[in-house]
Amino acid sequence: MNAQIITIGDEILIGQIVDTNATFLAQELNKIGVSVTAMHSIPDTTEDILHFLSQAQDQVDLVLLTGGLGPTKDDVTKKALCEYFEDHLVENIAVLAHIKMLFKKYISTKMNDANLTQALLPSQAIALHNAYGTAPGMWLQKGKTVFVSMPGVPFEMKALMTHQVIPKVITDFQRPFIIHKTIQTYGVGESAIAEDIADFEDALPPHIKLAYLPSLGKVRLRLSAKGEDQKILEAEVAVLVAQLLPLLGDIVYGLETDELIEVVVAKTLTEKGKSLALAESCTGGLLASALTAIPGASAYFKGGVVAYETAQKINLLGVSESLIQEFSVVSEPVVAAMAQGAQERLKADFAIATTGNAGPTKGGSAVPVGTVCIGIATPNEVFTHTFSMGNHRERIVQKTVNKAFELLQKEITKF
Repeated sequence: MNAQIITIGDEILIGQIVDTNATFLAQELNKIGVSVTAMHSIPDTTEDILHFLSQAQDQVDLVLLTGGLGPTKDDVTKKALCEYFEDHLVENIAVLAHIKMLFKKYISTKMNDANLTQALLPSQAIALHNAYGTAPGMWLQKGKTVFVSMPGVPFEMKALMTHQVIPKVITDFQRPFIIHKTIQTYGVGESAIAEDIADFEDALPPHIKLAYLPSLGKVRLRLSAKGEDQKILEAEVAVLVAQLLPLLGDIVYGLETDELIEVVVAKTLTEKGKSLALAESCTGGLLASALTAIPGASAYFKGGVVAYETAQKINLLGVSESLIQEFSVVSEPVVAAMAQGAQERLKADFAIATTGNAGPTKGGSAVPVGTVCIGIATPNEVFTHTFSMGNHRERIVQKTVNKAFELLQKEITKF
């Protein structure tokens, strides 16, 4: 079963917002065995909508559209749908009642005629209940293709997709099974990994693919199997994972989902009942931000210090001024002292410290741009590492974040 995704909105095309809707929709379709063959971001014009609807007609089984369903004149999706399906708008009583309830209970502004037009749908459309907004989803079919239109507001679209669209797709369509197993690795580049597992990859059967998904400091290896029998596919993938893991060795940090390394770290700390403190310089609070974005972080995260200025490394973390003068702020002795300072002051089992020169100028240290020192304080000792992270500031900082979590995870698992 194949699908296309069309996201509608001038704000996407001018870069005013990031199109997260298409990514979410593709992920959800993939989970139920629907292959996405194309994604299009198009303007808020009737002509463009009609063109792309016509282009997809009978080429795919399903077309998902988001956007252009608001109550203002620039929202033209319903008009385009009526034209494409040679249809007209009729008032949907259930949608109208829902709109009135939302305004009465949750919306402080007065309801106007434009809001009421949200209850007008193409007569051929099956209305899909939007629990969080005034614009319902719409399910229409022409020829062999089903067209589903949803609002562009992400939280409204996600609820509609999860609770309305996915169940109906599962009921109405015959789909193959797609099984994924993702192995997350850190510290080795994709070309080196590919060389080490070349024989394994060459021996894969045609219905099972291996994809390399690299990002800063890490590579995810995704095995994908597609077929009609779910149990057979799961067994095949399990055997292949068992063969692959020994080839990868200790660079593996997780299986199953596309979990970020900080999520893996968070789970490990929680399971072991250990706590963590941070002393950040070059990462500027990004380590703390990553951890606190995970629900339940208070169970293991004590807190952190962003000691960006040299004086604050001394005042807040207790780093010796003579140590800084002897070795510079970007050095292993200083990052070790930072880690110990955070660990002691915040009474944590573990601590991460980062200091480095992210550029573009050298700042308070003579070390080359891209030089980063990371310290990991454990209940028993402090480990320090120096890395050259390149010459692009954002990449240096993000690679440091990833590497710091990777190094911490290695130490946590020893306890």
